[in-house]
Amino acid sequence: MSETSPAAKSFYVTTPIYYVTAAPSIGSAYTTVAGDMIARWHRQRGESVWYLTGTDEHGQKVLQAAEEAGQSPQDFTDGLVAREWQPVLDVIDASNDDFIRTTDERHTERVREFWQTLYDAGQVYEGTYEGPYCVACEEFKLPAELLDGADGQKLCPIHQRPVDQISESNYFFRLSEYADRLLALYEDNPTFVQPESARNEVIAFVKQGLDDLSITRSSFDWGIPVPWDEGHVLYVWIDALLNYATAAGYGTAPETFARTWPADVHLVGRDILRFHAVIWPAMLMAAGIDVPRQVFAHGWLLVGGQKMSKSKATAIHPSQVVDHFGSDAYRYYFLRAIAFGSDGSFSWEHMTAIYTSELANGLGNLTSRVTAMVCRYFDGVLPEATDHGPAEQALADQLAATVATAEAAVDRLALHEAIAATETYVGAVNHYLAEQEPWKVAKDDAARGRLATILFTAAESLRAVAVLHHAVMPKSSQQIWDALGAAAALGPLAEQRVGDAGRWGQLPAGVTITKGASLFPRLADNDD
Repeated sequence: MSETSPAAKSFYVTTPIYYVTAAPSIGSAYTTVAGDMIARWHRQRGESVWYLTGTDEHGQKVLQAAEEAGQSPQDFTDGLVAREWQPVLDVIDASNDDFIRTTDERHTERVREFWQTLYDAGQVYEGTYEGPYCVACEEFKLPAELLDGADGQKLCPIHQRPVDQISESNYFFRLSEYADRLLALYEDNPTFVQPESARNEVIAFVKQGLDDLSITRSSFDWGIPVPWDEGHVLYVWIDALLNYATAAGYGTAPETFARTWPADVHLVGRDILRFHAVIWPAMLMAAGIDVPRQVFAHGWLLVGGQKMSKSKATAIHPSQVVDHFGSDAYRYYFLRAIAFGSDGSFSWEHMTAIYTSELANGLGNLTSRVTAMVCRYFDGVLPEATDHGPAEQALADQLAATVATAEAAVDRLALHEAIAATETYVGAVNHYLAEQEPWKVAKDDAARGRLATILFTAAESLRAVAVLHHAVMPKSSQQIWDALGAAAALGPLAEQRVGDAGRWGQLPAGVTITKGASLFPRLADNDD
């Protein structure tokens, strides 16, 4: 893909903004890492990219957490964001372009303007809400979706805890008027909601009919004040969803907004799908703003067979995993081992097995062997390939196919398939070395050209792997690039185009090869 001009539409990818009631978990970091791979991949296509993440800081749940901590909500959220949510981005090597907080003035003022506009247009009216509300979800629930608990209690189906029965004087958005337009959106754009299971769920939900949506709360005051009635605050989701637009310059920077909006993909967890695929596009339709191009709902991370939960003490902090395996292995495992869009189970044992087989014994061992042999047999100078044959052509052909497979998979957000294609290619290169046995060929002085060709082929393969894996494992890919001496000949790794990675013969003979530190060292014993 050609370079984009400064005025071209940016590829805009977002994570959900995360509730700041506690520290991050591997569940929230899973979404952030997925968004990061997508952003990095599109940058390596030469596209202008904008990657957004941030924190959701209003609502009853945050207020309760702050009260339990003996702090004001603002002090509580300020502390958690500074201590936990922003630092974790460095822990997992996120390359986000912006970080928005819903307490930022750039957000709160634009939210008030948005809803004032809809109120003035007659899209909002006053009424009374009576019914179940889950504070943990910050969501009004439908009676039919609740579970039966002990003593006649009704439970949230996600958190399996009793819901509150509330009755409040609130303002309502005329959501019911948008059912037909939403169904037309899903029909006209079949990939608007993905994966297919999520699309089917949303369509079935909307076809049942939509009720008007309560958009304010009047029983507490931690939120954005309603501009026409400051005795109310805006319902947290009605505030939070607008972050994607306010961060992109809605209401403040029209040129930036035009260059960025609509979002190309909102990454969300399955439990917040309806907010993003039903309520959010309806809000935008009401305001005359383009809807996003896609909402992609990934699955849940399960620990011990259950959805990870802060309240059940099953949440795992990303640093616990990164400290043991490293950030690249962390990113690789969660994106490789879990089919993106499906639920996936995490265990230390499974991650250790993947780390050992695919990273340490696979890519790490391949890099170590190739660089060591070039250093040993050719004094660290990559030799010219002079004996190219069927085995080398097979690897070159497989590389071209691998790039095409990975590119198509990323476009479908089948991130695990893109990574698996590259991993399969790494296995093929290792198999090639095992068959060609360069360590034996090196004993025959007459086969010097053959030895040179084998090692050139392996090094050239590693060049392509570094490009393909850069969006997944930026640190180790850079180590490979440096070990191959590729920067001097080909330029910075981050500027290499993934679409060109399959063009054979880019790494020139004569570059200096070095054997660096192990990419994926032996894991320390973990007796915790």
